[in-house]
Amino acid sequence: MTVEPGRPPEDRRRPYLMLPPALRQAAAWSAAVVLLIAVASLAVFALVELRAATVPFVLALLGASLLYPVVPWLVRRGVGRGLAAGLTCAVLVVAVGGVIALLVNSLVHSAPQIAESLQESGRRLADWLGPLGAKVEHALGNAKGETNSLVSTLTSGVLSGLGLLTQLVTGGVLALALVFFFLRDGHRTPEAIRSYLPERAAATVTACAERAFEAMAGFMRGTTLIALIDAGFITIGLVALGVPGAPGLGALVFIGAYIPFVGAFLSGTVAVLVALADGGLGTALWALGVVLAVQMIEGNILQPVIQSRTVELHPATIMVAVVAGSGIAGIIGALLAVPVCAAGVGVISVLRGGPGRAGRTGRTGRTEG
Repeated sequence: MTVEPGRPPEDRRRPYLMLPPALRQAAAWSAAVVLLIAVASLAVFALVELRAATVPFVLALLGASLLYPVVPWLVRRGVGRGLAAGLTCAVLVVAVGGVIALLVNSLVHSAPQIAESLQESGRRLADWLGPLGAKVEHALGNAKGETNSLVSTLTSGVLSGLGLLTQLVTGGVLALALVFFFLRDGHRTPEAIRSYLPERAAATVTACAERAFEAMAGFMRGTTLIALIDAGFITIGLVALGVPGAPGLGALVFIGAYIPFVGAFLSGTVAVLVALADGGLGTALWALGVVLAVQMIEGNILQPVIQSRTVELHPATIMVAVVAGSGIAGIIGALLAVPVCAAGVGVISVLRGGPGRAGRTGRTGRTEG
């Protein structure tokens, strides 16, 4: 090629080679991050749009992880796996129905007292705190909602997260059917995976499924037991202090235990405000002491002893997961955020070759995912 005198030679390299190496690496990483965010956003959008199926599926996984040990126990005693799964589902329906009836009954009988106490505590705070207290009084006065009932407020919140009542019923039936199939056929999951994937890939997928399932099982069993203990002790303390609506407040504590940090804070705050309205500052301080004592026992004793190590997450991770889940799917998203996050962290640890991969691929009886 002939170059005219005084004219610089033309650079015929590819355009990206003309950039400095550091800039090329930054551009490559930026493109990868943008692509990852786009794929994740599409996946979340699809899950939210298909929540009529995805929410029952996740709930079924949580229920199966909680009840799975019952099926092998029945099978070892001569009961067929299908019958064992059916009996377990029947017990699940009775137990869930009984718990829901007990919680609703407690809330129905206690809601008027709790609502009136919240308004009274708002008036007291308004007198003590001035303009700031007036804002608190306004917020507490609106806590009852248009129907003047805490039960209606909670019910509307749940229904807004799931959709229409028909979707709730359909989702419950679908979740129960999935629990039955997970309990009956979950032990065949590794064989099904190996039939579709090469041996090495199948081993990795099986290990990920087992790790995710164990994380969900640890969350459900530990959280349920801790919720029962917290609700029991706080209810006993409130009854001893003579706080009105103690059973309903205990029900709120039980429900709130499934939403880490946020649920405990909200339910404890309601209990203290009700105690403030009924018994004054002294009773409120005693109620606050009961709530804080139970929370300290939970954080320092119950969580390390009861909660499985498979669901140990950093508190910051849990907070972000709860906020993100509530923003995506309301109350249901907040309830499911932590177990799903724990399962995802478990899968990542397996893919990175960390604890949870070695020695788990052969334990086919624990895989439901």
